[in-house]
Amino acid sequence: MSLPTTLESWLARCEQMHPTEIEMGLGRVREVKDRMALTFKVPLVIVAGTNGKGSTCAMLESIALQAGYRVGLYSKPHLVHFEERCRVNGAMVEGADLLPHFEAVEAARGSVSLTYFEFTMLAIARLLSLADVDMVILEVGLGGRLDAVNIFDADCAVITSIDLDHIEYLGGTRELIGFEKAGIMRPGRPVVISDPVPPQSMLDHAAAIGAQPWCFGRDFNYTGDKQQWSWAGRAKRYNGLAYPALRGANQLINASGALAVFEALREVLPITAQAVRSGLGMVELPGRFQIVPGQPTLVLDVAHNPHAVAALAQNLDNMGFHPRTHVVFGAMRDKAIAEIFQRMAPLVDTWHFTDLPTPRAASAAELRELHAGLALTGPGPVSVLCHADPAQALREAVSVADPTDRIVVFGSFYAVGGVLKNGTPRLTSKHTSNNTP
Repeated sequence: MSLPTTLESWLARCEQMHPTEIEMGLGRVREVKDRMALTFKVPLVIVAGTNGKGSTCAMLESIALQAGYRVGLYSKPHLVHFEERCRVNGAMVEGADLLPHFEAVEAARGSVSLTYFEFTMLAIARLLSLADVDMVILEVGLGGRLDAVNIFDADCAVITSIDLDHIEYLGGTRELIGFEKAGIMRPGRPVVISDPVPPQSMLDHAAAIGAQPWCFGRDFNYTGDKQQWSWAGRAKRYNGLAYPALRGANQLINASGALAVFEALREVLPITAQAVRSGLGMVELPGRFQIVPGQPTLVLDVAHNPHAVAALAQNLDNMGFHPRTHVVFGAMRDKAIAEIFQRMAPLVDTWHFTDLPTPRAASAAELRELHAGLALTGPGPVSVLCHADPAQALREAVSVADPTDRIVVFGSFYAVGGVLKNGTPRLTSKHTSNNTP
């Protein structure tokens, strides 16, 4: 059989290659990695956690780039383009540059069946291992212990927040989930734990294998006021820092974890205070409490579990006054949707539920039925509408919004990505001029 010649055809092939979308376990992917002799010769940071992984990775990358290092980054999922998953020196790779690495994985795997996530991770890891970089950052997809990324040994592991998500794979308690995340730790190597109240299972695992935990509140911490914040580690301090370009109070915890990584790796990746200031000031990551100016204001956030939605609700509360809040929402069927509704309901005047282009998603009609069954109240009379896709939902939200309102698109990456397909929309309400979302 001839091999695919485009990234799109490779991805389509990967989607059909394995009987299940997710299969936990490292045996198959490790076997192919060993056949490829795949390894990293530069410091490797692996980031796991329920929420905050993407933001932490982006901050690590931005600070390292500002320190003059060349950086390779693997993150997932993507919002619009698959190539977003792989960045070298701050730039998204071209699809054509990935093709030789897909071919190398295909040649090495033989009869070994790989999932879409395993195959694509190996291809990107091969690209990064051969790239001219000084540091590699890999983001875990699901859990940690049995995630494909864990075939590599981190020089420094990072575990961000721990909350209930993907419980069918990871367990239904923070202790069980914490143990799964702890699987990325390695004996004798640092692990930065950013969760302010880490599960005991994580600390016990670190002690059992002899990892070196750096814990928020004990080994590093932050203080702040409305103008600036300061960070203190074991032997390092940064004072008078401007707030990170990624908005939201929760981002200070992510930034603190990133700075702890650089202190833990100070012998191999020393950085300056100026790199910290510039890196945090310039960091970009779409869909993390991303505020897009316009009339009305647009907020984009990939919050899709109760912990992340609680942070989103707090950040929305801190935004200042908007007469009405219109929400575009879509999510996977297995998420804690009722709890998400309960946390957001006090803020929402209009719900625009949307279908998403994956069979795992709850339909707009299912979301409407679940919402109706909860009998929730909003700040005033609440409207509920259903739409075929996120872009249509956004257009409808704009059509009924006033210029001083706000529109919040949140939930699945598919929901936020669906409104970003043609670039970041700048909204203009019909009450100000022509409607051009």
